Amino acid sequence: MPTNASQAGAEQPRVVTGAATAATTLISLALVHEVLLTVANWHIYFLIHDYLAGKATAADLEAADNDALATLASFWVSVLVWVAAGIACLVWLWRARINSEQMGGAAAHRRARGWVVAGWTVPVANLWIPYQVVSDVWRASAPRRSVPATLISAWWALFTVATVIVKPIQWNAASQFDSEHQVLTNANLSTLLTALYVAAGLLLVLIIRRVTKWQTYGHVGNAV
Repeated sequence: MPTNASQAGAEQPRVVTGAATAATTLISLALVHEVLLTVANWHIYFLIHDYLAGKATAADLEAADNDALATLASFWVSVLVWVAAGIACLVWLWRARINSEQMGGAAAHRRARGWVVAGWTVPVANLWIPYQVVSDVWRASAPRRSVPATLISAWWALFTVATVIVKPIQWNAASQFDSEHQVLTNANLSTLLTALYVAAGLLLVLIIRRVTKWQTYGHVGNAV
């Protein structure tokens, strides 16, 4: 069986610019969707508030459930956007990992290459393995090996807090619309969740662009 080192040495570097463009574009779309979802939640709250105050009718509430904003903020649109962004990011990360093994050596990575994908799907382990994979790609790709991974830490902290802590609470709030206060709580939690995701997403875009620049100008001259 070939070792990781021999695999890295035998492989050709990968072009990451196209994958980086696709990933950053789809991340941006996912962030826009999160903003629209928050806008939709606040729209629902203000409609319910006006309805209870006698300023809106039941027809207004029904129309809000079928308008374009509600459609864009729907569950299935959310799933489609996030899955597309996730796949694009994995494609970029896989290619970047191959290049980083050639730049910094396979020994610079704490996890085998298969964890690039598996790290996101294994319960509990997905709380830290993706961070290790991305931070190792960052360090191995950097022109100076002492480049700190502070950007990676900030991205992962924001993403983890949003996904593991805030999102389950917000989902639970969204399932309990028995009072105006509960609708307001959901809108507030949605705003917090969106803020965390937007911050994490922008940091991830910056990470992707920086690693792509390092790899493109570092050694990928005959990439395939």
